[in-house]
Amino acid sequence: MRLNGAVPSFTPPLLHHAAAAAHLSGDPTMQELIARNGELPVLTPTLDPFATLIRSVNGQQLSVRAAASIHARLLQRLGTLDAGTLLQTPAEDLRAAGLSWAKVRTVTAIAGAAHTGAVDFAHIATLPDEAVVAALIPLPGIGRWTAEMFLMFALARPDVFSIGDLALRQGLARLYPERAADEVLAAWTPYRTLAARYLWADNHRVKAGGEPLG
Repeated sequence: MRLNGAVPSFTPPLLHHAAAAAHLSGDPTMQELIARNGELPVLTPTLDPFATLIRSVNGQQLSVRAAASIHARLLQRLGTLDAGTLLQTPAEDLRAAGLSWAKVRTVTAIAGAAHTGAVDFAHIATLPDEAVVAALIPLPGIGRWTAEMFLMFALARPDVFSIGDLALRQGLARLYPERAADEVLAAWTPYRTLAARYLWADNHRVKAGGEPLG
C-alpha cells in the first residue's frame, strides 16, 4: 500500500503508446507486428476492481456474448455488484443466473475476502504487481493467469506477460523459434503488456487468414 506520498514500486498505467511502441520496435519482429496490426487502444484502470474481477471470473471460458448475457442476468438479480450483496445472495440464485457451481464458489470467496479485508480492493491498485498476484491466488478458482489478466486489463499495468497463456507461448514459439523466451521478454521490459497484446492481435489476424510473419 502506498504510504506518506511514497512513489509506488510499480510502473503506472500508460497514458499513450508512443514510448512503448518505440521501445518495442527495437525488436525487428515486434516492429513488424506493430506495423501489421496497427495501433492498439490504450488501457485505462478500472474504477471498481472488485466488480471487474467478478465479471472477469464469470466470463472465463465463455464467448463474449455468453459472458455478457450472464453478467446482465446477474445484475438484474442483484441490482448491484458488491461484496455485501453477493454474500447475501443464495448460491442457488447465483447458479440460476448462469454461473457454474465452481464460479459460484469463486465469486463468493472473492466477496468474502473483500468483506473481511483479506483482499483490500479499495487499495489494490496501489500494490506492486507481485503483491496483487499474492493477494488473489489464495482464493479458490483464482490462478496466476487470472491474476495476471487482472493486472493487465483491470489495473492497466504496463509490464505484465503471462507465460501461462497458451496463445502467448505459441506466439513466442512461432515468431522467435531460435531464441529463449526469457531473452525476448527481457528486451520488451518495461512494456511487456503491450507486447503481449500485439502477440494476441497477430495470433487473431493469422487465425482469420492473414499472412504470418516471415
